[in-house]
Amino acid sequence: MGKRIISQRRGRGTNTYKAPSHRYNGRVKHRSYDNEERDGVTRGVVRELFNDPARTSPVATILFDNKEQELFLVPEGIRVGSSIATGIMAEVEIGNTLPLKNIPEGTYIYNIESRPGDGGKFVRSSGTYATLIAHDNKKTVILLPSGVMKTLNSECRCTIGVVAGGGRKEKPLVKAGNKFHKLRSKATLYPKVRGIAMNHNDHPFGGGNHKHPGKGTTCSRNAPPGRKVGHIAAKRTGRRR
Repeated sequence: MGKRIISQRRGRGTNTYKAPSHRYNGRVKHRSYDNEERDGVTRGVVRELFNDPARTSPVATILFDNKEQELFLVPEGIRVGSSIATGIMAEVEIGNTLPLKNIPEGTYIYNIESRPGDGGKFVRSSGTYATLIAHDNKKTVILLPSGVMKTLNSECRCTIGVVAGGGRKEKPLVKAGNKFHKLRSKATLYPKVRGIAMNHNDHPFGGGNHKHPGKGTTCSRNAPPGRKVGHIAAKRTGRRR
């Protein structure tokens, strides 16, 4: 009898595949929109910089003038004691958070909201940044790190600068153990064995006298867990012409 394939075991929700959120420091997002931010500016000071296992970039603790404390994604050039501002009247300076409509074209930005008030969804990995391209009729066009142009509501907020921690991928992992612990902090299974390299009773693509799946690699969205592997509900198949 074969073993359960990874997609079946992951579906059980055991600790092997569960992110260790008890070691995470909390959600990092923009402050909730209050009257002070809508009409003016709220200022704060960086009290502490630290590493969060949940993300690739450094995180800071910000103490605002109203005595609130928030977690903050750190841009390059910010240190303990630096001042930041958030709100519609904030200056266009590194570390400040303000709506897209108040930012000039060509500015580097990160932690961009998908819709106004959601706290920030795009461009949050270390060393990344987006570029504000143009404003047009309450819409703003930005260039994402992937090279994709995206149009957003001009009321969406973002932070000025480049996310700290750049060059992370340039340092080699050297050995498999380092990669294991790196992925373990985010509940990613490592090492991964290819299904095509398994026996036929361990995976739908296993078995055979040489490495070939033996069947189509595209499966239905409604396929059972023991068969739902490969290209799941692919939009298209075949060679691009």
